Amino acid sequence: MTHYVGILDGADDVWGVRVPDLPGCHGGGASPEEAIADATSAVRELAEARRAKHLPLPDARTVANLLRLGEIDSAAGESAVMIPVLIDSGRPVRANLSLDAGLLAAIDAEASRRGLTRSAFIASAAREKIEGHR
Repeated sequence: MTHYVGILDGADDVWGVRVPDLPGCHGGGASPEEAIADATSAVRELAEARRAKHLPLPDARTVANLLRLGEIDSAAGESAVMIPVLIDSGRPVRANLSLDAGLLAAIDAEASRRGLTRSAFIASAAREKIEGHR
């Protein structure tokens, strides 16, 4: 899985993340966590749009490379955050999982309450965990 470096800056209740390797790709929010989640969604949408057009994603640079090039101004309060790129392939694959019976019952109950299948619920929970959404 690819990760892009996002550059987080802000204060109080205004935060932003820009992704220098993906020009025009950014996110914002009232907290650092919201800004990172928004940037993660923006990166996923951009990646899916490029994939639909059969265009490759630009190579992701490292934090060290961006620091060396002066693209992260830590003196001004900027910090690096990692933004995962998780793109669905559109091809489901069967997986055999072993889960505690109580956990599985809770998953099934919550999936049913939300009108989801067990698989859709587990996939959604895994995606949220990988992308760092709270």
